[in-house]
This record gives sequence, structure tokens and C-alpha cells, in this order.
Amino acid sequence: MEKLINEFSVGLFFWQAVVFILLLFLLKKYAWGPILNSVNEREQGIKDALDAAQKAKLEMANLQADNEKLLQEARAERETMLKEARQIKASMIAGAKDEAQAEASKAIAGAQATIEAEKKAAVAELKQTVSSLSISIAEKIVKSELSNKDKQLELVESMLKDANVN
Repeated sequence: MEKLINEFSVGLFFWQAVVFILLLFLLKKYAWGPILNSVNEREQGIKDALDAAQKAKLEMANLQADNEKLLQEARAERETMLKEARQIKASMIAGAKDEAQAEASKAIAGAQATIEAEKKAAVAELKQTVSSLSISIAEKIVKSELSNKDKQLELVESMLKDANVN
């Protein structure tokens, strides 16, 4: 350090100071200005990005609230639709039961009417058959009774007696 003090030169110091000041001036004009500008621009960009992120966060919260509201509305609408579908199903089942019961009643009434008609026809046919058989039997009896003269006279007398009694 002593050597530096002994060899100190004012001229050299002056020129070194001038060069140093000139260097500082040039650095400020051409290096620090653009560097500070780019740092400031970057800082502003980061602030803008943070602001945009905050806005996006708020928008996402709003969208999520809207989505939740829409989801609740959709659930309510689904419940309403299911309730209506159950009511329609119940009314359709009740209508089908009533219709089936009415058709069954008609079928039963028709079957009863058919049975009654067939019963009457069977009774009429039975009467016809019985009367035909009765007439046949009566003819055979009368023929056998009338084939004999004594029996004919006896029959006529019994009929006359019955006629007089009435």
C-alpha cells in the first residue's frame, strides 16, 4: 500500500477518474436504462398477470356458483319430471285396470247371456224331445189299446164317465 502512495500521480488519477465517469455515463445511457426498462416491464407484466389471475379466480368462483345453481335447478327439474312420470304411470295403470275390469265384466255378462240362451235352448230341446217321446209312447199305447175291440169299448166308457164327472 505504501508503494501505491509513493507512486501516486495526479494526472493518471485525473484521467482514470474521467474514464470512470465516462464509463458510468455510457453504462447509464446504453446499459442500465434498457436493463431497468426491461425489469420495470417485467415487473408490470407480472403485476398484470397476477391481476388477470385474480380476475380469472373470481370468474371461476362465479362460474362454479352458476354451475352449482344450474345443477340444483336440474336436480329439481329431474325430481319434478320423475314425480310427473310416477303420477302418469299410476293413472295409466289405474285406467288400464278399469278398462280391463270393464272388459272382463262385459265378457262375463256376455258369457252369462250365452249360457242362459244355451240353457233355454237346451230346456226347449229337452221339452221337445220329451213331448216327442211322450207322443210316440202314447201312440204305441193307443195303438195297442185300440187294436182290441173290447179295450176300445172300455176306453170309450171310461172317457164318457170322466166327461160326465167334469
